[in-house]
Amino acid sequence: MHKVIIIGGGISGLASAWFLREKGWQPLILEAGDPAGGSICSRREAGFLLDTGANSMMLKGEIVPAWFRRIGMDGEMIEANPLAKRRYVLKDGVPIALPNGPLAFLRSPILSLSAKARLLGEPFRPRSTDPDESIAAFVRRRLGPEVLDWMVDPFVSGVFAGDPERLSLRATLPRLAALEDAGGSLLRGAWRARQAKGPRRVAPRLVSFRNGLQMLPLKVADLLGDALHSGCIVERIHREGDLWVAEAAGQSWRAPRLVLAVPAYVAAQLLTPLHAELAAELDAISYPSVMTMALGFAQAQVAHALDGFGMLIPRKLGLETLGVLFSSTIFPGRAPAGQVLLTAFIGGAQNDIGARPDAALLSTVVQEISPALGISGTPHFVHARRWQRAIPQYERGHLDRIRRIDAALATLPGLAFRANWRDGVALGDCIENAAALSEGEGWRDPVG
Repeated sequence: MHKVIIIGGGISGLASAWFLREKGWQPLILEAGDPAGGSICSRREAGFLLDTGANSMMLKGEIVPAWFRRIGMDGEMIEANPLAKRRYVLKDGVPIALPNGPLAFLRSPILSLSAKARLLGEPFRPRSTDPDESIAAFVRRRLGPEVLDWMVDPFVSGVFAGDPERLSLRATLPRLAALEDAGGSLLRGAWRARQAKGPRRVAPRLVSFRNGLQMLPLKVADLLGDALHSGCIVERIHREGDLWVAEAAGQSWRAPRLVLAVPAYVAAQLLTPLHAELAAELDAISYPSVMTMALGFAQAQVAHALDGFGMLIPRKLGLETLGVLFSSTIFPGRAPAGQVLLTAFIGGAQNDIGARPDAALLSTVVQEISPALGISGTPHFVHARRWQRAIPQYERGHLDRIRRIDAALATLPGLAFRANWRDGVALGDCIENAAALSEGEGWRDPVG
């Protein structure tokens, strides 16, 4: 009998298994896909190296870098091109680089003179009485509508595929809320945080791996060996006394502890017979559809220098494309010599792509990004991946929902959740939360 069953072999499930095994547990991972890795998918095709899901990860703190060293991935890690610090936003048909400092900000044409002047009053803006303010309401109140339209909205739609009018500030961007809490304003909060810091911390780094992000889950899966069962679709979970039982294709496994490292809607399906109210809370978490498109062009087809991370497209412009990454600029070896690789995104919470044909979406993306980037002709390489349920949305009420979910866990001893629908959607957040599970955080009963 295993000590813990983990359902789901994405990065949350794999990392949870690894950290638990490091503490002496005997984990069993049941993963529906093959290979494991969830939304982390890399492939080589026609000389291009592309990631069809997550494209990079921000490395910060100590937990994730230390883990990479322990599993032998630090030597495979590559850092982003320094040019990736430059981010473009489309305005008036032209990609404009986001300012990276006070002087650049004053010179930037992204905001009007009146919008820049309004920012001077940010420290004197009153706090909101709304305990669960949306990102949009917070930005309008503190920074003004232009900052929302041209800077924050494209960031939110590009990174989270979300709608800032619906996303909860405290759930989605808790560090931003914490600055206002600490100082009464963003400026004073940032100043106090800077003053309170001890020794200088290592700056966050944007990283991937030599053969794409999928190298990470493949490495962890290899280290876990026969503890990982791929191609195993769990059909039912239930309790037998003090044990959890998972059933799949005529087989069953038992353990005193169970971790559901799956999307919220999958967890809801499994838990409906056991706790209908908990399942309903999970099923209410929204996942909009997103399509990623890897587009290969001859370098001569693209007039723009592609000297940055990519270009975000504000919803205010009425275009459908969320943004485009300059993939062959960000990391080396992503395109053959003389060619470039772009990765575009369409869909999200503000633009339901439904069942629209891939060809129609591709045509829309190429038509919308070509004038801004000076693209002539059509891509000679295309690889599209549709994620019917992409990034979980931390909408207003999300933190209250998480509290209700945690309360319901008290009636299901030995059960824990680890997935990106809670406590952060980033890969680094998922890994840190997996490490915390091995320390006893996340269980509703003592870890023995």
